[in-house]
Amino acid sequence: MRIDLNCDLGESFGPYTIGNDAAIMPLITSANIACGFHAGDPQVIARTVRLAVQHGVAPGAHPGFPDRVGFGRRALDATPDEIESDVLYQIGALAAFARAEGTTLTHVKPHGALYNLAATRPPIARAIARAVARFDAKLILVGQPGSALMDAACEQDIRFAREGFCDRAYNRNGTLRSRREPGARLDDPRRAAEQALQMAREQTVTTPEGEKIMMPVDTLCVHGDSLGAVEILRAVRDALLKNGVQVVPIVQRSKGAGEQR
Repeated sequence: MRIDLNCDLGESFGPYTIGNDAAIMPLITSANIACGFHAGDPQVIARTVRLAVQHGVAPGAHPGFPDRVGFGRRALDATPDEIESDVLYQIGALAAFARAEGTTLTHVKPHGALYNLAATRPPIARAIARAVARFDAKLILVGQPGSALMDAACEQDIRFAREGFCDRAYNRNGTLRSRREPGARLDDPRRAAEQALQMAREQTVTTPEGEKIMMPVDTLCVHGDSLGAVEILRAVRDALLKNGVQVVPIVQRSKGAGEQR
């Protein structure tokens, strides 16, 4: 049994430090690196890509809305054409730094509001998938299982990795519980580790109401900007390894989107 462990990184910018990338990188197998729109800047991107290379972590682009104030978690009124161009721009920026460090990108994972919108709105999902396919059809697109983004990946014939979140609660329909609602975040490392192990082994998750729902996943995420991200990742990784789950890069887990139905 194998699973990828990913984290959203490179989200500092200028004099502001967000997350502990240096401590997180050795604990994961894939890094979703901010591309300068919702967070990150050229210096941060360079450092983060270099850090991923040093630790043998698969680098991926983490494009979002151009919204630093809202950290990319606010839905902007952008057209599908604008979203496609913005995502393509951000992938290209990160790919330049990857090339300079002697590596290549493996995947693309939308950030924040863009991720959530792509799960339920086909025009936005198709815009993101088109951008990925136009840049490099060998890249893996990461998103919610059974989402519009997964359908869009299938349409573009690109690989798709189904993602589960260790540190977030789920609604009964499989969507993430809004951060505005109580209990949306799982800050207790032990609780997050239990959820991660359940998703990896059973391909299910339990809602706060106690209902068990299907959650087929190829990769598990912990948010790098959480205050307890390092402790959560350590607990998650330890729980997986102690229970016979191998932690492997995303390229060893994803399949064609059409194969995952």
